[in-house]
Amino acid sequence: MREVFQQELREVQDRLVEISALVSDSIENAVTAFNDSNVSLAETVIQDDPKIDALAAELDELAIQILARQSPVARDLRIVVSALRVSASLERMGDIAEHIAQLARYRFPEKVVPKSLRPTFKEMGALDVNVARKLTELLRTEDTSLAEEIRDTDDRIDALHLSVFDKVLGETWKGGAAETVDATLASRYHERFGDHAVSIAKKVRYLATGDWAPQEV
Repeated sequence: MREVFQQELREVQDRLVEISALVSDSIENAVTAFNDSNVSLAETVIQDDPKIDALAAELDELAIQILARQSPVARDLRIVVSALRVSASLERMGDIAEHIAQLARYRFPEKVVPKSLRPTFKEMGALDVNVARKLTELLRTEDTSLAEEIRDTDDRIDALHLSVFDKVLGETWKGGAAETVDATLASRYHERFGDHAVSIAKKVRYLATGDWAPQEV
């Protein structure tokens, strides 16, 4: 029974890695669609999101079955419960990628944000892709140094997010109502994507080290 249980735990980890890899692809495609006004790529992200949702739901069902059949305790219980929480965050990250793609589709053939903000959003998007790729590797390896890197990258995303707000609220901002709303929403989506990655990284770090240190991750 113990061997079966360990196999089930490995399957949980493998499924988390699979979902995370799909989320990484989605955010990469979404930010490319956003920055390049690529409606075809935006449609791909939107059409692929139900697959992420379905895989997350299947993982949740597996975790619930493990809880019911195996009655895990101590670290094993934390692994299964954390998997449920990580799955929820990954599903939400997929939704955020979809939201970014939807903005690109809505504004096609125009770009979503004015020229003055495009370098900022290009950097934010690249950083989101970076944390997504690192998160997949973290889930695969439990290399806690990656958790630290994700946190540091998210700090930069947060700073860029604040700079967008400073820009649209500044006296020199010339954008209309639609541009202001689009920029605000898009910035928030990019920022929240990074926040979810940090949340997952913190959980994985805790499972790997037993050290819950929110001030560090």
